[in-house]
Amino acid sequence: MAMIWESITYLYAYLAVIPIIPFIIVLFGYGAFIRDRKKAFRLAMDITTAFLIGCVAVLFDNLFGSKFGFYGILLFMLLGAGLLGNAQFRTRGSIDAKKIFRTVWRLSFFTMSLLYVVFMCIGFGKMLFTGAA
Repeated sequence: MAMIWESITYLYAYLAVIPIIPFIIVLFGYGAFIRDRKKAFRLAMDITTAFLIGCVAVLFDNLFGSKFGFYGILLFMLLGAGLLGNAQFRTRGSIDAKKIFRTVWRLSFFTMSLLYVVFMCIGFGKMLFTGAA
């Protein structure tokens, strides 16, 4: 059982290092299966977000020498969900939790993608100019 868990951990780590790979695999694999590019793109975004969150958290921790990366991401996601829930309650009088979760998750995809690129550039620059990662 430990070997299976370790294999899953390594697979996640390899796919999270370059999150464009799972995005492309899901986009083209699922897109060829269902023949609906829009649905395949959304699923690829949703799956890749899980990899991006882990990768950005590790990059944040390594760049800034902290252990707050993952918790900071969760904090911002919860704050976003709270703000969206408040806005939804004020306009409609009710809350659709599924819609809020989906919106926060997909906004996280774009935010994490941007942070991934920024943190990777900072990390490469730090490695090139100071010799330390």
